[in-house]
Amino acid sequence: MILIIYAHPYPQHSHANKRMLDQASTLDSVEIRSLYQRYPDFNIDIAAEQAALSRADLIVWQHPMQWYSMPPLLKLWIDKVLSHGWAYGHEGTALRGKELLWAVTTGGSNHHFDIGAYPGFDVLAQPLQATALYCGLQWLEPFVMHDTFVSADETLEAGAQRFKQRLVDWQERQDG
Repeated sequence: MILIIYAHPYPQHSHANKRMLDQASTLDSVEIRSLYQRYPDFNIDIAAEQAALSRADLIVWQHPMQWYSMPPLLKLWIDKVLSHGWAYGHEGTALRGKELLWAVTTGGSNHHFDIGAYPGFDVLAQPLQATALYCGLQWLEPFVMHDTFVSADETLEAGAQRFKQRLVDWQERQDG
C-alpha cells in the first residue's frame, strides 16, 4: 500500500500538488492523508497516523517547498508521529523495511537552490533523508517538480503524470 502524507497549507492555491494527488488517486492501494484538512488546529491524532503508517509499504511525504524546508504541520507531524520507541530507538522498529519517497514541488527553478556554502537542491533533502534512515526507512530518489508557479498547465500535467509513473513503477517492482 502507498500512503501519501500530504502537507499543503493552501491547497486551494496549489498548481502542481493537486494534479499530483489527482493522478495518484487513480491507482489501486493508495491512501492520501491531507494533514491540513485533517488537522487544521494542528492537533494530530498520533495513534491514527501511526496506524496508517503501519499499513503502508511505501510512504510519500508530499508538500510544496517553503523557505527551503517543509510546511510547519508536516514538521510537527514528524516530531509527534515518529516517536521514540515506535519509529526509532531500541524498540522503535515499526517503520523498518518500508520505503520513503519525498515528493516536493518548488516555485522556482533548480538554479534557485545554488546558493550558500553548499549549493544545490540535494542538500535540502538531507534532514528528511537522515530522519528516514534513522527510522529504518529506505530512502528513495526524491521526486521534484520545479517552476510550478510559472509552468503552463500542460507542463504541470506532464509532471503529475511523471509522479504517477514513479508510483506505478514502484507498484510493479513490488508485484514482480
